[in-house]
Amino acid sequence: MFVIDMVTEMFSFTFIARAVIVGLLVSLCAAFLGVSLVLKRYSMIGSGLSNVGFGTLAIATAMNFAPLTVSIPAVVLAAFLLLRISENSKIKGDAAIALISTSSLAIGIVVVSMTTGMNTDVCNYMFGSILVMSQNDVTLSVVLTIVVLILFILFYNKIFAVTFDETFARATGVKAGIYNMMIAFLTAITIVLGMRMMGALLIASLIIFPALTSMRLCKKFKTVTICSAFVSVICFFIGIVGSYIFGTPAGASVVIVNIAAFLIFWLMKLIPIKKALNLTIITVIICLFVLSGCGEKNENNSGMQRIENFIEIPGGNINIDSDPSPRSIPNVVEITERMFVMQIEDIYANPKDYLGKTIKLEGIFRIDRDNEEEDRIYYTVTRGIMDYCCSPEVWGRTGLEIYWDKEYPEDYEWVEAVGVLESYEEDGQKYLHIHLTSLTVLSEWGLEYVTR
Repeated sequence: MFVIDMVTEMFSFTFIARAVIVGLLVSLCAAFLGVSLVLKRYSMIGSGLSNVGFGTLAIATAMNFAPLTVSIPAVVLAAFLLLRISENSKIKGDAAIALISTSSLAIGIVVVSMTTGMNTDVCNYMFGSILVMSQNDVTLSVVLTIVVLILFILFYNKIFAVTFDETFARATGVKAGIYNMMIAFLTAITIVLGMRMMGALLIASLIIFPALTSMRLCKKFKTVTICSAFVSVICFFIGIVGSYIFGTPAGASVVIVNIAAFLIFWLMKLIPIKKALNLTIITVIICLFVLSGCGEKNENNSGMQRIENFIEIPGGNINIDSDPSPRSIPNVVEITERMFVMQIEDIYANPKDYLGKTIKLEGIFRIDRDNEEEDRIYYTVTRGIMDYCCSPEVWGRTGLEIYWDKEYPEDYEWVEAVGVLESYEEDGQKYLHIHLTSLTVLSEWGLEYVTR
């Protein structure tokens, strides 16, 4: 079946596997906490804290600090401050959220605009970019999400008490203030980790939708919580798979699936069970049919273009027609058109996973000169990317530097490069390049501009 083949292909990319692991854990945490936040009418705290997170992440990026290690304590502090303002002043609920979130967002934007500018790294936190995470980010995210889940399970009864009737809980000796602070603490951690997946603009949906969807059919707190967890995890997985198949943003795809789940549960509440089940089955069949049809179309129109006639640079030794499967080369990584940008970014984010491996990619051969040292020339194989975020430049480039001890082709040729990824040091800084074993000029261009 096509969908199964696509899922298998998707998990062949290590960065997608990491993304799914982190995403499932964050979705689980958001679902558990979302039920309490929705019932306490604190749903928009996710949106507010995500703006705080974006501000701190932007500042950390501008100052070249580790983003998560700076943002987590800042957002936790903002959550505590938000709780104190709401309890002990005339500024309540949504007004307190708006006050803190907009202030931190404005500070972050000003700092970034005065330093690095609104670059792609900052925009990843605004719109989400879970598919590119360093191994350290993954480890930290897994540890923190497990801590959140353990604390929620251990203090489930207390959280239940302060969620439904805080006054009664206080009367029975429950220290409601401490458990409210715990909810704020767990929510802050979940928000920061979820921003990498959903972005600051969409993270609130990860908290709100699963809880509201489950409440359409379930009435008890425990059943709502369990159902919310299942809905959140399933919607996340379907969203990631759909994102891979259709080439849509991961965060937005997850939200779309959550919207569909909410509508299905809402219809199931209005329609008798038998008809609702039939409607659900028909919907699933239609979705699978659409996925299969669209996916086959994408499969036929995407991928590396194979050229029968080619011009080979002297010394080159790879004929792409006689060796159509680059994975037949031991320890090789092929940079494909489908995930070109993500694979390149993952190489830079996790170089230890790729050093010493054979890299194969097609792209535009470029000759660049250093702005400060005119005699320093860089040779790269790149693709154009749509820099749709916040840059004044409409088009950007991404690729890898290459090193070739033979004759280089002309600038702007379309080439196939094969070689070993190595690290080298220059002026105290470490860089990556592909030490080529083959550089072939192709007679026909592939896909010049990529978006994934």
